[in-house]
Amino acid sequence: MSFASPGWLLILLIIPILIALYLWAQRRRARWSVSFTNLDVLAKVVATRPAWRRHVPAALYLLALSALFLGMARPESTISVPREQATIVLALDASGSMRATDVEPTRLTAAQESARSFIDQLPDKFQVGVVSFAEQAQILNQPTTDRVAVIESIDSLLADGPTAMGDAVDRALDLGRSDEEPAPTPPPGASQGPNASEAPGAPSPSAGGTPLPKDRLDAIVLLSDGYNTSGAVAPLEAAERASELGIPVYTIALGTPEGTVEVPDRLGIPRVIRVPPDYETLAAMAETTGAESFTAPSEDDLRSIYEDLGSRIGFVDDKQEVTFAFAAAGALIALLGAGLGAVWSGRIP
Repeated sequence: MSFASPGWLLILLIIPILIALYLWAQRRRARWSVSFTNLDVLAKVVATRPAWRRHVPAALYLLALSALFLGMARPESTISVPREQATIVLALDASGSMRATDVEPTRLTAAQESARSFIDQLPDKFQVGVVSFAEQAQILNQPTTDRVAVIESIDSLLADGPTAMGDAVDRALDLGRSDEEPAPTPPPGASQGPNASEAPGAPSPSAGGTPLPKDRLDAIVLLSDGYNTSGAVAPLEAAERASELGIPVYTIALGTPEGTVEVPDRLGIPRVIRVPPDYETLAAMAETTGAESFTAPSEDDLRSIYEDLGSRIGFVDDKQEVTFAFAAAGALIALLGAGLGAVWSGRIP
């Protein structure tokens, strides 16, 4: 809990002063009673009335006053509320290792089907962008509310080539950059390769419908099944950039360590190679950006992860002032103290 006007908390210092004054008054009252009261009569009264009762109303009044003083500081409580709008980018691995069948029917097919389910559960006003990556990262969709265009882009993916995981996050971050913000400068000596949007057959940056105005992203969901083997930007370097921009990158490691694919050698002879996910790098990327990493050894696990992500991204922490609750509590406690005092003193039969 936090307070919008914390300076008012200093007024709580009055409470211990009032407690001290009350204790002093009780001691003085006891001495006065002993000095000026018939002790036989006093003993009979004390025997019929428990001593603790006379302190309860005072304690309740002090508690009520404390609640009212806290209310003056305008307390705020953080609760999760549904987002009305958000912008999410799905970065989906389309490298050759996605042909592995350890996740049935294949890693790519499972990823496509689960991504469709994830998109269907998002609120209608959520914008979704899609970036695919293999040897290069390509923007398939600018963030848009056109679900048909997004799903068509996901269904068009074909598994082939190496994995440019860092470039995928870097391109996804570009989707949230305002027109005035300059594009990031690649590290000296880095091989940039052709721009994905200029490569033959690559979708244009405006593919997938007209995006709604948006200056930044709310989250990136990165799904990959292998190690970074291509691209100009290292995965952790891209994660650092996302962290600087305050954009969480949720990562999903798809597949099992036993996953394999057939790759022809130089003579064209098929060779079976293992393609385990890079759990460590994906976890580090998520941790760097303040997000979470997940592992999906099966399609059911992947669907469950997407459902969890939908609930996480679909809600946002919001501070709401709860002054009324403290004021109401203070009033009720004060009324309780007054009622008990009246009953126990005999004013109310």
